[in-house]
Amino acid sequence: MVTYKIYRNTSQLPLIWDNLPVNDVFLKSSFLKALETSSPNNITSYYVGVFKQNELVGIAIIQRVQMYLDDVFRDVSNSFLKQIGKQLVSLFVRGNALVIGNLMHTGQHGIYINLNKISQDDFLNTIQKAIEDLTVEIKEKFNKKIRIIAFKDYFEEDSIHHSTTYFKSQNLYKIQVQPNMLFHVLNTWKTSSDYINSFNKKYKRRYKVARKKSANLSCKELDFNYISSNSDKLFTLYENVSDNARVNSFKLHKNHFLSLKKNLKDNFKVFGYFLNNELVGFYTLIINHTFLETYFLGYNKTLQRKYQLYLNMLFNMACFGIDNGFKTIVYARTAMEIKSSIGAKPHTMHVYLKHTNSFIANTVLKCIVKYMNPIRTWEQRHPFNKRI
Repeated sequence: MVTYKIYRNTSQLPLIWDNLPVNDVFLKSSFLKALETSSPNNITSYYVGVFKQNELVGIAIIQRVQMYLDDVFRDVSNSFLKQIGKQLVSLFVRGNALVIGNLMHTGQHGIYINLNKISQDDFLNTIQKAIEDLTVEIKEKFNKKIRIIAFKDYFEEDSIHHSTTYFKSQNLYKIQVQPNMLFHVLNTWKTSSDYINSFNKKYKRRYKVARKKSANLSCKELDFNYISSNSDKLFTLYENVSDNARVNSFKLHKNHFLSLKKNLKDNFKVFGYFLNNELVGFYTLIINHTFLETYFLGYNKTLQRKYQLYLNMLFNMACFGIDNGFKTIVYARTAMEIKSSIGAKPHTMHVYLKHTNSFIANTVLKCIVKYMNPIRTWEQRHPFNKRI
């Protein structure tokens, strides 16, 4: 017999949750607790355990996302046509959504299934019951109707694509989204110097120029005490970058980085850039078993170009990953071209989603998703002496 239970906060999670053979820190209670205490104001997480004969055989993270015009569109353009376009889009997407996964990070960080204990189809059909329960609960408790349901971020080779019967029965449509940029560390790169030396002439010169421009900056890892004392400054720098995005469905809580450092400890890294002892930029990393996950960053926009802050951050992330023995560095989506210039490669990703209003054609929803998260045309760079 397959059953399920919905947990509404991390304190309710059973002890066996972390005993599952899950090699994903984003599904562990330490990360979930950090997120719970520092989620964006418009995101609430629920945790679902799937049991077979009382044994925990699978888990899912379901996020309730409240999406409204000001949350989604950060660019406050005065263009009349853009404003009309935003208003039309908001008619379809504003309101509440249920996302199976983590809206705040690229990748499949929403489900784990022990396929030796339960089939994928049985698991998904059980999660569907939890989705229906949450839909009713949110309507009764908050008087909000769930308008969109989405399963987020699956690589082309993910086994979830085999569950076509489930997705068709629920009218969930498969849509391609921007790729995840992955940096694969070669076995021949024993140190970051090996990586730099593998650049061709053009990109080695580019690397040297970037490093020369940042010569007046110092970069160091920030400890818990510094993060605690400078949370406002970190948030302001993060906001500089976040608010520059055309579309963004959330804004981090001010204590997000502090909460992650408190709960993940050495598995969460914050590196700061200083100019004359003033913090002018930072980037964050999450150690996820054999993967190094790049996370949020921020910088002073007026200094970014002069010191090539962003490019230097990308190089530093790669060098940290290589020098610390990681095989894959996850650079996530956005800024694909510059990420490919340091060696990251695109990996296609898909989501499954639907609008719950049967009068709204899902073809319209597809168009809106592509508008909000377009597959951009860009030129992939090949920075190494040999095609890798």
